[in-house]
Amino acid sequence: MNATFSLNPQAPDPSAHHAHGCHLLLECSGCEPDLLTDLPLLEQVLEKAASEAGATVVKTFLHEFNPHGLSGVVVIAESHIAIHTWPEHHYAAIDIFTCGMPEVAERIYEKLLAAFKPHKHQIKRLERKPPE
Repeated sequence: MNATFSLNPQAPDPSAHHAHGCHLLLECSGCEPDLLTDLPLLEQVLEKAASEAGATVVKTFLHEFNPHGLSGVVVIAESHIAIHTWPEHHYAAIDIFTCGMPEVAERIYEKLLAAFKPHKHQIKRLERKPPE
């Protein structure tokens, strides 16, 4: 048997999923207008950014609001990408969350910036982890 066991409850379980995460909050204004209103195009761009960044797309759900605007999430094995668009303000709010893989979150961020081409953007980087 190749398994390692420990009677010490404080010992880390080597198979346990990392609880620390990288959460990027991206505010984009002056975006490519089609990405704020075209659901199939937005789905394609989000999934492509995730895949090209090294993430594994699990499932995508996007909803189109009447009269306009899109909202949704791309569930990735590493966590998620969420988006809300306000075409009337040329604005998109995007959350990128990866568990223990900040380099993947950063690559997704770079790919989405290239696709959305905002005139202005702001990013906030948060470390997510259990309270100590």
